[in-house]
Order: sequence, then C-alpha cells, then structure tokens
Amino acid sequence: MGVLIGGGLVLFALFGGALFALLGAAAIIGYATAGEPISTVLIDFNRLTKNPTILVIPMFTFAGYLLAEGKAPQRLIAFARASVGWAPGGIAIVVLFTCAFFTTFTGASGITIIALGGLLFPILRQTYTERFSLGLVTASGSIGLLFPPSIPLILYAIIAQVRIDRMLFAGIIPGLIILFVLGIYCCGWSFIKRMETTPFDPGATIQTLWEAKWELLLPFLVLGGILSGWITLDEAAALTAIYVFVVEVCIHRSISIRELPRIVKESMLLVGAILIILGIALGLTNYLITLDVPTTVLEWIQAKTENRVIMLIGLNIFLLIVGCLMDIFSAIIIVVPLLLPIAEEFGIDKAHLGIIVLTNLEIGYLTPPVGMNLFISSLKFERPVVLLYRSVLLFIGLLLVALVLVTYLPELSLWLPRVLGKTPLSIL
Repeated sequence: MGVLIGGGLVLFALFGGALFALLGAAAIIGYATAGEPISTVLIDFNRLTKNPTILVIPMFTFAGYLLAEGKAPQRLIAFARASVGWAPGGIAIVVLFTCAFFTTFTGASGITIIALGGLLFPILRQTYTERFSLGLVTASGSIGLLFPPSIPLILYAIIAQVRIDRMLFAGIIPGLIILFVLGIYCCGWSFIKRMETTPFDPGATIQTLWEAKWELLLPFLVLGGILSGWITLDEAAALTAIYVFVVEVCIHRSISIRELPRIVKESMLLVGAILIILGIALGLTNYLITLDVPTTVLEWIQAKTENRVIMLIGLNIFLLIVGCLMDIFSAIIIVVPLLLPIAEEFGIDKAHLGIIVLTNLEIGYLTPPVGMNLFISSLKFERPVVLLYRSVLLFIGLLLVALVLVTYLPELSLWLPRVLGKTPLSIL
C-alpha cells in the first residue's frame, strides 16, 4: 500500500502537481499511517505564523518589487556606466552589481532576470558577444542571495534556529568573493579582447549619482540601523518598505498610485507561496524527524566515511542536484532539517552550513539540464535552451571556484559575525 501511495505522489509531481499539495499529502498520509492525528500538520503551520521574524519576509519582498517596478534599475545602471564604464569589463561589472542589488531584495533570481534582463542584455550586446552576454545575465540573476536582507538567508535562519543577524553577516564576505571572482574574469576577458569602453565623464557621473542617491542610500540605511542597534530586523524591514515606497511613489513618481494594487498582489503572491510551502513542509519535516530519518542518514554517512572533506564534497554534489530540481525556498525548507544533525556531528557551524547550502543552490539555478534560470533566460531572450547551456558553463566553473573557497575556509563565513557580534545588536 505504501508503495502505491509513494508511486502516486511521484506521478503527481511528474505531471506538474503543486509542490505544496505534494508535501501536504505526504505529511497527512505519513501521520495517518503512524496513527497520529492529521491536525498535527495544521499545528505546525500555526506555530510558524506565531514566529515574529516571519513578518520581515513580506516587507522586504514588497520593497524589492517596488524597486524593480520603478525606474530604480535605469538610474542605478546609468550611474554605474558613468562611474566604471571606462574600465575594461566595466559594463559587465555594472550588470553584476545591479543584479546582485535587486536579487538581494527580491530573493528570487528569476524575478531579477525577468525585470532587468530586457534592459541589461541590449547594453551588454553593444560590447560583448551574444554567448557571453547571455551567460553573464543568467549567472548574475542569483548572485545576490548571500547579501542582507536576502529572504533565503532569513528563511534559513528561521529553519535552522540561528540568530538572523548572524546569518545576514555570514553571507557578506562569501557574497563579495563570488562578485570578485566573476568580476576579475569579466575584466580580464574584456582586457584581452580589447573591448570598447565608455569614456569617463565627471559631469555625467555626478549627475547620475545625484539621480540614484536615494537607492544607493538604502543598503547603508538598512545595515547601518541594524549594526548600530537602533532598530531591530522587523523594524528595518518595515522601514525599508516605507522608504522605498516614498522614494519611488512620492519623490521619483515612477510608480503611480493606480499601479500599487497590482504590485502588492504580485509581491504577496510570492510571499503566500513561500509561507504555504514553509508551513506544510514543516509538518512533513517533523514527521521525518519522528521516523528518525536524520539519524538514519547520519549513521549511513558515518558508515561510509568519517572524513570531513569527503563528506563536504558529497554534500556539495547533493545540494547542486537539489538546486537543479527545486526552487530555493522549497530546498531550504525540506533539506536543511535533514542536514543539521549531520553538520553538528562533523563540527560544521550552522551559519557556515547555511552559506554552503545557499551558494550551492545559487549554482544549482544555472546547472544543466534543468536549472531554473536557464529556462527563464531562454523564454525571456527567446534563445534555445541549449545555447544557454553553453553560455553558462564557464560561469558555473567560476562559481564552483568560489564555492570551494566558501566550503573549505569557514572563517570566510564566520569571521564577520564574530566581529560584528560584539556590537550592540538587538535583532532578536
């Protein structure tokens, strides 16, 4: 009977069934089979809604959608082109940092590619080949996931029960390393190919800086308030939403009041999907814990190896596969509870584990044959997905270099939280 049920759920997934329905059905069937009341799943969801930190997700998501819908991308790109477009690879650096900025606030790389791809791709094509341009835009869609206030970082902190401030700080240096690795390649490639650059114009730089000043102040406002201890994380989220609303609607007037209901609806649809998956997946996770699945997996790994390096290699391979098959929110919710006991046994810090997980899932978005960003870019730019495969291979290799550094040098993730942990924070 169990085999039939399991086979039915697999077929449901293969035919495009909703993930939350699949997870919910698995949790309900599991509890019913074990003789537990089905209401246990609802209790898990109720416990989630009482978590005070869950409020930050809709606030930051709404702010990200407002930024993407306004003229903020154009202002930031104009400033970046004026300030660094003269350098070899300057235009590529513009794409990297602009995409990282927006992915940080939306938390979903597909949104960044859809919102900014039509603007960034033609700019790149003025200087670079189509293959390089496609690869860069597709790869850049997910590189902001490690920077605060990234929703995946916050979600991981909630699932793993890590202080949210610790997770936010843990992602900064690894995120900068990823940008540095990609940036060095772009600059070197442009220098070797002698790509055309934009002459430096001090007047244009000052003018575009003035026009983009409100958006450029936003990261300093959020991080400065948190680091100083003046505001908590939920207050920072609310302040960010209010600040972006005032800037885009009242100061720049790039969004009309009539458009707000649509933006609210679209942003909250994403939030609703995250919360539904999170709540139902918690029920399934708790059922797996009652079956001692994490313990069984841990014992199996220990039987195969006690070498930390080999375990980390296996972990990276596993997470890359997961990143291909699942969106990042579902992967965090389902996989992380199973990995925590393994990480504890091998002495891996929870914050470091989180950065390893998110970095792998970033790369998984790009990994052929079913990485999500590949298909989003294929649809957005109307190019064959096979061309996208070839375009991103080198960028995947560069990201794997960064992944090795992040995985095997834990201080890259843990140094900043340790140093900033001495400041008067009051996030939780």
